[in-house]
Amino acid sequence: MDTQALARRFDPILADLGLECLGVDFAPSQGQSTLRVYLECPEIEGVRREVTIDDCEAASREFSALLDVEDLIPGHYVLEVSSPGIDRPLFTAEQFARQIGQEIKILLKMPVEGRRRLRGRLVSVDGEKLVFEADGKSFEFEHDQVESARIVPDWVALGYVPQPKRGGKSSTK
Repeated sequence: MDTQALARRFDPILADLGLECLGVDFAPSQGQSTLRVYLECPEIEGVRREVTIDDCEAASREFSALLDVEDLIPGHYVLEVSSPGIDRPLFTAEQFARQIGQEIKILLKMPVEGRRRLRGRLVSVDGEKLVFEADGKSFEFEHDQVESARIVPDWVALGYVPQPKRGGKSSTK
């Protein structure tokens, strides 16, 4: 299944809802496949609002109607519509270009220098060419070699890692 073509089919629906398609994942299975659609809100004057549950529900209703009428996906499947979350997936070279300097986990379709799984910093994006540093080595590959990629959240910067208590001793009674 061409997930990028499917994402383009969703674009007019999302434009009417004031949303954009970040990307689409399709996980085929013999029993029940899963179609995941990630939404985001367009940036307006440098500000991007968060996707809400209401946004996801509205998009899901519209996608379901389109998919049912046009029968675009064979067999049984589950449709999941969501925001990208903190560990947002990356689908296009343009999305990678907005994340230069970030830590990213990448799964490649074929090994590069003997590795398919990389976790490190995105150094640069030049058109479709990505330069990535992991484990003290530099890796270069074309975007179409990426099977999947996600940003690795900086939990400390986001305030989700407990900080040691400051000050005096703690006591229990």
